[in-house]
Amino acid sequence: MKKILIYGLSLVLMAVSSTSLTSCIDETQPTSGATEDQVQQSAVATKGLLMAIPAYLNANYFGTTRVDWAFGYGAMMHIRDCMTQDVAHVYSDYNQFSGWATLLYIDRLYRNTQYLWNYQMKLASTSNNLIAAVDSTNATNEQLGYLAAGYAYRAMIYLDMAREYEFLDNDKTQPVSPEGNDISGLTLPIVDENTTEAEARNNPRAKKADMVAFILNDLQRAEKWIGYLNLSDKTLPHLDAVYGLYARLYMWTENYPMAEKYARLAIDNATTSPMTETDALNTTTGFNDGTKWMWASQQTKESLYSNLANWTSFLSCETYFGYGATAASPIMIDASMYQRLSDSDWRKLMWKAPSGSPLYGKNTYIDNALGEALPNYASLKFRPGEGNTDTYSTACVTDYPLMRVEEMYFIEAEAAAHQDAARGKQLLESFMKTYRDSKYSCKASSTDDVVEEIVFQKRIELWGEGQTFFDIKRLNYPVVRGYAGTNHSEDERYNTTTRPCWMNWAFVLSEENGNAGLSGYNNPNPSSTYTPWTGQ
Repeated sequence: MKKILIYGLSLVLMAVSSTSLTSCIDETQPTSGATEDQVQQSAVATKGLLMAIPAYLNANYFGTTRVDWAFGYGAMMHIRDCMTQDVAHVYSDYNQFSGWATLLYIDRLYRNTQYLWNYQMKLASTSNNLIAAVDSTNATNEQLGYLAAGYAYRAMIYLDMAREYEFLDNDKTQPVSPEGNDISGLTLPIVDENTTEAEARNNPRAKKADMVAFILNDLQRAEKWIGYLNLSDKTLPHLDAVYGLYARLYMWTENYPMAEKYARLAIDNATTSPMTETDALNTTTGFNDGTKWMWASQQTKESLYSNLANWTSFLSCETYFGYGATAASPIMIDASMYQRLSDSDWRKLMWKAPSGSPLYGKNTYIDNALGEALPNYASLKFRPGEGNTDTYSTACVTDYPLMRVEEMYFIEAEAAAHQDAARGKQLLESFMKTYRDSKYSCKASSTDDVVEEIVFQKRIELWGEGQTFFDIKRLNYPVVRGYAGTNHSEDERYNTTTRPCWMNWAFVLSEENGNAGLSGYNNPNPSSTYTPWTGQ
């Protein structure tokens, strides 16, 4: 958790033919040795640029220093979850993500903040590399398919960052920067394939409307050409995922009719159905098989840097190695969420039932000794590969989800509920009774209550998948970790009355100093703004 001691590091430009912004870490993305002209002429080279994007999802790199928690896009997902109420960790020195839950090291001076910005901007730059190298007016159909996937990936990462860095009112900070400038309605600077170095050095935070237009333009191009993509690989976005990104975007803008429309288009075009109980609870495959999802990231033997710096190490509890292992810092579902979930809902078996509870003894473990040693509420959702508990080269070869069709059902239901509570309630009950709990009944009736129930069930469904953060921030929901019977560590028991101020991510100071347009327009420091609940 080192503080950044050197400020004003230069911006690095990382596109193939144009320039695009990263941040404090110098690194040029590979282009398979091809010049821009060669790339334009070669679908093989274009494909190489495309496949560099999903490969970078699992890149473990932090400048010249490799740290285990910086394991790529999966780390971004887990960081967002650690900032919600939904995920709790066993208190341990092995919990490398505690800084984001305890509000330590998350202001603009620390490398935690630097990593969030650098990694995501570098991920965006891999898309810029592809987009810059392909002239759509001269491209072959095959290249247009690759280009469409690049646009979809860029839309995904900018939509993530826009929602992370957007300043929204909360119960602790006002919409002004530390220097007193108005930051209401601002997201982050846009850097595309045409951004010059001079522009990057004076690039203000985009207004929300401008960011929405930028992302929408990318999605429209992706939708136009994605039919030419001749690769069925689930690590690449296809038409259903493009529609899913539209649905996420329109939820962010609160355009509920359009969100509902695109969620349904995503469902209708998906090649997968909601996971079954057998699929989800299987001790060998569990949540490891990306073929069951709309869009996935894949950990391969070649992408593994070690037994520690990867998704499985941190998210799988049933192993004899790794940070999330039984003997280290297993992850748990928030106790109050678990208790609220109906015992007739099979998803409840994805977490260890406490002794004396109705489901105690009904969990299925890969290894009974490991399972019995786990704490109450520990996750059984993300199993190690092939159910292997100790050989990391097998256990860590797993997939993790970027988008599942289940999310689209919940977006459709919530979007409908904002327009008509009864219709949203009907959609929720239909999904739940068909796929999750045949005895389910939604007791809510008002719009707010129906929406909250839909979002709660969505939080259960997508637990550990990095999406809850966006719903809490969007809907201005509080985070409550301190209560009688809580399973959150003492130093993480923060309670808020609205969306937490820490959900407005700060830009690392070195980036602010290197970009005159950003300087003085950072988000307020979220550290030390709350006092942990002590039972009083």
